[in-house]
Parts: sequence; structure tokens; C-alpha cells
Amino acid sequence: MGYYLNPGNEEFKRIIKSLYIDKTGLISIINSKLETKRNLICVSRPRRFGKSYAAQMLCAYYDCTCDSHDLFAAYTIANDRDYETHLNNYNVIYLDITSFISTINSTNSDISTVVGDIQNAVVKELGASIDNLDLTETFTNIILQFVELTGKKIIFIIDEWDAIIREAKDNDEVQNAYLNLLRSLFKNGNFTSRAIAAAYITGILPIKKDGTESAVSDFDEYTIINPGSFAEFTGFTEDDIDNICANSGKDISPNELKAWYDGYSLDGDRPIFNPYSVMQAIERGKLESYWRKTTAAETLFTYINMDFKGLQEDIARLISGETIPVDVYNFNNDVETFNSKDDVLTLLIHLGYLSYDSREKTVHIPNKEVRTEFESLLKNESKSRLTELVARSEALFSNALALDGEAVSTAIDRIRCSEYAPTFYNNEQALRYVIKFAFISCTDSYQKVEELPSGKGVADVVYIPRKSSPLPAMVIELKWNKTGEAALDQIKNKNYPVELLDYAGDVLLVGINYDEHTKRHECVIERVKM
Repeated sequence: MGYYLNPGNEEFKRIIKSLYIDKTGLISIINSKLETKRNLICVSRPRRFGKSYAAQMLCAYYDCTCDSHDLFAAYTIANDRDYETHLNNYNVIYLDITSFISTINSTNSDISTVVGDIQNAVVKELGASIDNLDLTETFTNIILQFVELTGKKIIFIIDEWDAIIREAKDNDEVQNAYLNLLRSLFKNGNFTSRAIAAAYITGILPIKKDGTESAVSDFDEYTIINPGSFAEFTGFTEDDIDNICANSGKDISPNELKAWYDGYSLDGDRPIFNPYSVMQAIERGKLESYWRKTTAAETLFTYINMDFKGLQEDIARLISGETIPVDVYNFNNDVETFNSKDDVLTLLIHLGYLSYDSREKTVHIPNKEVRTEFESLLKNESKSRLTELVARSEALFSNALALDGEAVSTAIDRIRCSEYAPTFYNNEQALRYVIKFAFISCTDSYQKVEELPSGKGVADVVYIPRKSSPLPAMVIELKWNKTGEAALDQIKNKNYPVELLDYAGDVLLVGINYDEHTKRHECVIERVKM
């Protein structure tokens, strides 16, 4: 058993000793592709979505130097008809590319050595495992000798295969050397079919479309946008969450986990939860954002602050709780080539900051955990292009709490004249659009409901405080070419607050009118008790 060649099943043993969610059904998919024309598989998904766990599971199942019967006997894969056929029946070469990069960084070495480091590490273990290998041959010929002498083909498992592409993005020499290595393994008529039973590689971004990554163009690709048969293995399902809550012994409900970590509906139907954050919440017994502990928030700041027409508006709309359309098909699958706001939003999908609805072709912020990252960024990054909007919104909200309708009207006037207002400001829908931005700072304290049925009519916007919040609820009625008093009267006459009967606290009744002739907003506010 080695680090890279046939690493055994020890890591998977450690995984299943704790609360483990059965994802061994993934093995059935790989088994169906072994030694076929579809045996090269590339799976991309965000960090902390279980890529490494899956890799360790596959190592334990296929590695011919260990016996994993007891490890898998209780799981789904044991019922597969090909279970015994492939269990512990292949040589495995496992490469965690980030570990090579970490070693280089920790020793202050040059990234230019990384391809040689990978080859040398594998060749060293090949040579130690079997006699009579001619180690003076090329890398692929040494592997081919090994396969012929052992009588077993190799399953390559490469975790974070694209880490070198990201890390050496400005070093063409390193990138070319790495891609040539991959090409020699997976696109080599004299080697690939003779030596490789299958390859399973994982990454964060999909394969680039410009042909520079043609070394892996023969791989069947499964992304977070189009996961195909891998959808249920991308994260935790609702059944998984029910299982976790039933067996964890922690006082956390499925609905609480759903609010914090759900939102990645990958096939349009079944919700997918962030597995890392769910397990952290269960182990610590605390619902909070674990995103910041794994991903640099500065990266998010860099992307949402890019200078593309409409991007800031879309980010503001997302933060305010909207779902927006996006074209994901022109993204070049890298972190450097952006031609439009849609490219930026598509990258954020692949990084896990946004969730994509493949049926509606729209995106939204998936859950409370990710929303806290957006909100924290806006509050703490003084250079954000959205900071001014947030500051205005916070001042507007303070004025609303103080029942200062004139100050609220002035603030809405200013937002109306900003880049966040619609081009054609000509009806109540346009006014509603501006109001969303005006109250954007409320998203972390309130649940926003639009057109909530209330009493005898429909309230335009209702803000309901989140649990344990001391803030009042808000019922907002919008009018066009009437008066603020008319809007307020409508709230009272139609008994809009009736839907808040279960809410114990104060309610702000906010009537807002826009006058086309004066080009001014008017706001009237009253505070009532429920």
C-alpha cells in the first residue's frame, strides 16, 4: 500500500467511523463505465461538496491490495449485481493535486517542478511495488509495464485535477507540461485503452471551451449546472437530511438545515444540501455559516465588483431575494476570461455562491449561509460598488423606524436616480422595483413576501421579522399618481395586517406614492400594535 499507488482503504475506514451518509451508489455508475468508451469521467462541483470523500471511497472499493468487503457490506453498493466483480480488483493511482501544490508552497519551491514531482512520486512507488520494471522508460511505458506484469489495469482517481491550471494561470510552461502529462495518459492511442480501466477526476470548474484543455476533452463531464446521473451524489438529499437529524442526537431539525444549507436543486426537482456545512452544524450543534472557513470571501468581492453593465444591479436584486435570468452557455470555464455579467454569475454558480435552475434558466442565492457571505461582504468592504446603496438603505430603514416619511421619500428619490432604477419609470411595478433596492439592508433581519394576501386585498410588500428579532413588521403599499395617505388608507381599509395575527409585536404601515408630475415620492408611516 502506498500514498499514490494502491493507497488502500484506511481513509474510507476513518470516514465511516463517524456519521456517514451512504453515497456508495456512485460506485455503480463507475462500474457501468469500466473498460468502455465512456470510462473517462470528470466531475466538477464547488469546494466542500464531498469530492475528496468520493475519491477515498472509490480508492477503497477498487484497490486490489486490500479487502474492503466488511467496509461496504452494509451499504447500497453491496446489492449491485457487479459488486463482487469489481470489488478490490484493480490497481489504483490516486493523485490529490492540491497536496503537491501545498508541498511546493510550504517548501518555497517553484511551481515549475510540479509535473516532475507527480511523475517521480508515482514512478517511485511503482518501482518499489514490483521487480523488473525498467525505470529508465517514459512515464507511460513504466505504467504499461506495471499493468502487464500485474495483470490488472489501473483506475486513475485525480482529486482537484484543475488546481494546477488555477494555481499556474500565468505560467504557460507549467500548464502545457501538465496538460501534456494528462494527454499522454488519457488521450494516447498506444496507452490509454491498454492500461486504464477508468479515470475519475474532480475539479471546481468545467473543462475550458477554448481547446486549451483538449487533453481531457474525451472525458464525459458532469458539472454543477448539468450533473446528470451524478446529481444525487453532488451533496445531501432531503432523505439524507432526515436520516442525519434522526441519528445525530442533536436538537436541529430538517427545516432548520434546509433554511441554512439547502438551495442547490441540481435537476430541477430534488433539493441538494451543502454536505460540509450540514455536518459541521450537526457536529458543533450550531447553525451558522461555515463557508468563510473554507473559501476566501475576497474572491467573491473581486467578482461581484467587476465592471460589467448590469452586474451591480443583478447582485443587488439577488441580495434582495430575487431570482434572475442568466445565460450560462458562453462562459469559458476559467477565472480570467469574462465577457459579460452572465459570465461572472456563471462562475459564481460553479463556486457555489449561486444556485442555478436549469428549467427556468435562472439563478438565486441558495440559502441563509451563502446570503450571510454576501451581506457580510457588503457591510465590511468599503470599496464595494454596492456599499453606497447599502448605506443609503440602512439610513432609510432607520428613518422608517423613526416614522420620518419625508426622509424616507428623499432616500427613495435618490435611489430612483441611481443605476439601480429601471430605465422606464412609469408604473407601480417600476416603483416596486426601486423599493426592493431601498430596503435591501433588511434582508438579513426580515423575510420579504411580495403580494401577500391579507384581509380583503393584496399587500404589495410585507417584511416579517425573523425569529427573535425585536424589529417591527412592515406592510408596504405602493401607489402611482395618488397620495401617500391613499396608500396608507388602503392598508387600513383592506385590513392588510390580518396575515400577521400570529406575529406578536409592532407593525409599520408604510404608504408610498410616486407623482409623475412632480417627479417625487411621498411616504406616510404609522406604527400600530398587533
